[in-house]
Amino acid sequence: MIKNKKDLNEPIGKMFRVKDFLPPPNKLILPEKTVKVTILLKKSSIDFFKNRADKYHTKYQKMIREVVDQYAKEYSSKNMARRPHP
Repeated sequence: MIKNKKDLNEPIGKMFRVKDFLPPPNKLILPEKTVKVTILLKKSSIDFFKNRADKYHTKYQKMIREVVDQYAKEYSSKNMARRPHP
């Protein structure tokens, strides 16, 4: 016995156009000025980031940069004014 199968590609219910509210791709990520640096890190730290980068299919340098950026943002002068001193 064959049951009536619904075509999952067919629209369900009344359709209406949704206004495009997303910005264009060139407006999604604002480029920031970067500076190339040379830094010596422990081998164990680099191994950690390389392993995690492989696991998450990204670049280890990008992960390190993100950690440094988040640290700098958290402890910037404007944020430090709001933090209680130890």
